[in-house]
Amino acid sequence: MGAKVLLCAFFFLLLSAVVAGRPILQNGLGQTPQMGWNSWNHFACNINEQTIRQIADAMVDTGLAKLGYEYINIDDCWAAYNRDSQGNLVPKPSTFPSGMKALSDYVHGKGLKLGIYSDAGSRTCSQQMPGSLGHEEQDAKTFASWGIDYLKYDNCNYQGLSPQPRYSTMSRALLNSGRNIFFSICEWGVGNPATWASSLGNSWRTAGDIKDNWGSMASNADSNDYWAKYAGPGGWNDPDMLEIGNGGMTTEEYRSHFSIWALAKAPLLTGCDIRSMSKDTKDILSNQNVIAVNQDALGVQGLKVQKNGDQEVWAGPLSGGRVAVVLWNRGPTQASITASWSSIGLSTSAVVDAHDLWTGEATSSVQGELKATVETHACKMYVLTPK
Repeated sequence: MGAKVLLCAFFFLLLSAVVAGRPILQNGLGQTPQMGWNSWNHFACNINEQTIRQIADAMVDTGLAKLGYEYINIDDCWAAYNRDSQGNLVPKPSTFPSGMKALSDYVHGKGLKLGIYSDAGSRTCSQQMPGSLGHEEQDAKTFASWGIDYLKYDNCNYQGLSPQPRYSTMSRALLNSGRNIFFSICEWGVGNPATWASSLGNSWRTAGDIKDNWGSMASNADSNDYWAKYAGPGGWNDPDMLEIGNGGMTTEEYRSHFSIWALAKAPLLTGCDIRSMSKDTKDILSNQNVIAVNQDALGVQGLKVQKNGDQEVWAGPLSGGRVAVVLWNRGPTQASITASWSSIGLSTSAVVDAHDLWTGEATSSVQGELKATVETHACKMYVLTPK
């Protein structure tokens, strides 16, 4: 018999954090990281019901829906500036004239789910919408009545109040709404939500807003990595949405972006205009082997395990005794990167087959270490399977 794969002690600690009495929000959602689309990164406030319907159409027509991208999430600026006479949030008549119930019916008819946005303060971050502070029960019931499946809950204009009680109030309101609604806590990581949010939400931000550039993406990856042990089925660390396809990075940089987010079990919420995405963008977002790492049933967040200047190794255990590995070159020139078995959770005697998830190449009977030459700002991603 070949050598068996053994998880190193560090990964055992991560596994124990997942299985040993970890509190989770009791809505049954988020057993794997959420996948879908969000309007903010590309459209910001320039949204309307026609765009959302077309995005839902494109999600199906491009084949992304079949790969797991199920949420169509509307971000800030969808509502009228003021509530109605009964204190209800109302969609902006000029941009969502048909109403949210009609829109959710359309999205559901495509086999998809509709998400919406609000804020745990007096007004949203754009200042164009009322926040839900003091209206949590009313707003949660409104969202449920519209058929909403997902709430992104921001943290602007919070009147000096601490975050945990405000998010707890909305969490209870959603549970009492009569509908299972995925709760995405967008507190930006300011109050270390990884340490308290698993019983309140299905994901929680670990960093500030991502920008469509290499430095921002890499910084958010590092911030998210710090909290790896707190993630698991039912609740995930969130380094913010994907920028792939928005034009600010190279194809290799976007491939690194997707690889690290997938390994880290981050939400895969694309933020580009999928109606007109390039072949390169579609190829990245459609890589089924990389998506499978993100959606792996074991649900353990991979993390940075080696660092030598700008050359890094990220790794994490997968179901079936496999290990996912990313060799990431964050430097300005081509570099050789080596992942040692002891760093990535394998016994020194392990013999594995290595599958390159971006080229499709397979290498049999690899022993001791995995080594590759990696271009600048690029990565290599593998799944290692024990023999």
